[in-house]
Parts: sequence; C-alpha cells; structure tokens
Amino acid sequence: MQMVDRKSIDRRLARIEGQVRGLRKLVEQDTYCCDILQQISAVNAALNQVSAAVASQHIKHCIVGHGTDEAHSMTSEMTKEEVLDELSEVMSRLMR
Repeated sequence: MQMVDRKSIDRRLARIEGQVRGLRKLVEQDTYCCDILQQISAVNAALNQVSAAVASQHIKHCIVGHGTDEAHSMTSEMTKEEVLDELSEVMSRLMR
C-alpha cells in the first residue's frame, strides 16, 4: 500500500478505534439500546469504508498493477487465471 493511502487508512482506523471506545462507555453507562445500536451501525459503516479502500488499493496495486511500476513489492508473478481468482477472492471477502 502506498504511503499516502496507508496514512489515510490509519487515520480512519484511529477514528474507528475512538468510536469503539465510545461504544464501550455507552454500554458501561447503560445507555438506551437503540442509541448503542445506532453507534454500532456507524462503526460498521466506517469499517466497510476502510475495507473498500483497502480492497481498492489491493486491486490497483497487486492485481491490476501486477507487472507494472504500480505493483506492490510483495506481488509475485501470476497467470491470468490467478489474477481472476485473486480478484474473485477480494470481492468475496468484501461481501461477507
């Protein structure tokens, strides 16, 4: 992952970490369940956005960028079928 993207992902994860800490406080304070559920939904949405961003970077730099100067240093030689399998795996993980 490129440095700019890594920093962006790290900032998002730090924000999510703060949201989760806030959730724990809501539970400790016996906050109304619907309010807790609303915050859980917000955390899930934020995590989904991070997942999509990481998947996008993986597709760009490890799958489509394969064999170019955009390729991640950990990328290994892949056949067309392996590239498609990798893309399918990324999509499958995103949809869980």
